[in-house]
Amino acid sequence: MAKKQFKAESKRLLELMINSIYTNKEIFLRELISNASDALDKRYYLSLTDKDHKVDRKALQIRIERHPENRTLVIEDTGIGMNQEELEKNLGTIARSGSAEFREQLEKATRNIDIIGQFGVGFYSAFMVARKITVESRPALSDEAWTWVSSGEDGYTITPGDRAEPGTRITLELKDDTEDEKYSSYLDEYRIRDLVRKYSDYVRYPIVMDVVRTETDPEDKDKTVVHTETETLNSMIPLWKKNRSKIKPEEYNEFYKSKFNDWQDPRKVIHYSVEGNLSYTALLFIPAEAPYNFYNTDFEPGLQLYSKGVFILDKARDLLPDAYRFVTGLIDSDDISLNISREILQQDRQVKALASSIEKKIHSALLDMLKNEREDYEKFFDSFGRNLKYAIYKSYGMDKEKLQDLLLYRSSQDGSYVTLKEYRDRMPEAQKEIYFASGRSIEEIEKTPGFARIKDKGYEILCFLDDLDEFVITMMNEYDGKQFKSIAKADLDLDTEEEKQEKERKAEENKDMLQAMQDILKDNVKAVRISSRLTDDPVCLVSDEGLSIEMEKILAQQDPAGRGMKAEKILEINPDHPIFATLQNVYKNSPEELKEYTDVLYDQALLIEGLPLDDPAAYARKIVSMMIQAADRK
Repeated sequence: MAKKQFKAESKRLLELMINSIYTNKEIFLRELISNASDALDKRYYLSLTDKDHKVDRKALQIRIERHPENRTLVIEDTGIGMNQEELEKNLGTIARSGSAEFREQLEKATRNIDIIGQFGVGFYSAFMVARKITVESRPALSDEAWTWVSSGEDGYTITPGDRAEPGTRITLELKDDTEDEKYSSYLDEYRIRDLVRKYSDYVRYPIVMDVVRTETDPEDKDKTVVHTETETLNSMIPLWKKNRSKIKPEEYNEFYKSKFNDWQDPRKVIHYSVEGNLSYTALLFIPAEAPYNFYNTDFEPGLQLYSKGVFILDKARDLLPDAYRFVTGLIDSDDISLNISREILQQDRQVKALASSIEKKIHSALLDMLKNEREDYEKFFDSFGRNLKYAIYKSYGMDKEKLQDLLLYRSSQDGSYVTLKEYRDRMPEAQKEIYFASGRSIEEIEKTPGFARIKDKGYEILCFLDDLDEFVITMMNEYDGKQFKSIAKADLDLDTEEEKQEKERKAEENKDMLQAMQDILKDNVKAVRISSRLTDDPVCLVSDEGLSIEMEKILAQQDPAGRGMKAEKILEINPDHPIFATLQNVYKNSPEELKEYTDVLYDQALLIEGLPLDDPAAYARKIVSMMIQAADRK
């Protein structure tokens, strides 16, 4: 029979297939196995619908043969087979999918038969590794067999064949450049095992291959016995397809550790199925600890994607929101639309709907974990809580409604974790705002000026120990109608009416001294005021509206050159501390000494806040000078 030419557009598509569409050549084996699985599905379906065509399901299999002596690789199935017309239609016209047509025929059927192929192009990926392809096929309902042969872009021939049994046998004559550093070639036994395990481990039919084994002769230890064994390469039944009630925890743990390369059991397993317009099964895991590079830019989040048990993509990022990028696992869906190479998800409504469904399930599982497995949740939060916070910050607060109830903070009451809801539920009726304080440790926060005053009021304080916390709260602004308020802010409103009046009286009586101190400090502070928050400390620095002092420190770490934003500071003085009377006396009797006292108190306030001094040596000299003056007065 004369050689037939591919149509012009098909020839161009074949050229693209070989050179552009697939990012790695090894994908060809997955495609050929998937096509074989489709053919077996069709034959099994035929046996259910045609009483004259019965087949033993155990006889349905896929066989792989390796022939290194002539560099050929064979993939054979006992499926539905193809006649001359079907070979012409399915293999002679690229992008013509028999599987897609078959699926359309089944749309009205009551029995659901999964079909993997969608685009009719997967077969041609074999030309990436093969110089010549021979397809021998015999339909299940015919005695005639046919052979299709092609060397690629130069066309193909179809001639009568001599295959005795229904099914299809594909023989690839491999190119010389299919070797790589890891394996000698695609004819290597262990490479075939590796590829089947990676891509086709859960194909529902057995994938078998003959392997040669050498053993010591039990009767003569100096001799070896060579024999051939037929081995099944795939496990066929994926764990996620099993009944959840029959899966033991250790089965989940072992699957997770072997599949996702972790040495610890997962913190949480999320296994569920969804049926409807978009059907899928998910087996998700939350690791016990964050991977070493989790907070680095080189960390790659994403879920493994399967289509009817066939591995499609290793890191499907579009299915996992950034807030939950710590989740690993897999999704198996019959309904996902893939692009022509099956390697990249299309950005369509299906993908968005699937991602939204996954997000809601993870959120629900975390809330359940928080409610019923509090100890485990707190350990989870220690590892991944910063990621939840960052998601709120990164979204400028848009995601706060989704994530705010998952946040934990240490409480001033006993140092234990508290949720925002728990804090809000136990707020005294008189408390107007949610109070927080920032620091490197709870012990440091407890020394913050104003901390004791707020605790004396019976108010709880959230301890912000993460440098991201204040930025997140700034984006959130409020929770359940209550504003967040830093205890280091100038407008901390804790005074009774009597206390306010007394503070105003003292401020009025000392306004000239306070103004003189403010003039001395110039642009370093916005104002010098009488304090109502201090109990034991003589002075403190607080920030006005806008950037807090803690946020200034964090920004300064990111910009050591000192060009970062600065908080607008106010120096507060404790009128009940002995230093206040000393200041009054100095201002009255020796105004020139007020500058030295003011500078020292300002520097002390900087030190209390953990801020750097502009001139530490000058500060030290002033302290020594004041000590000498005090000694002379005695």
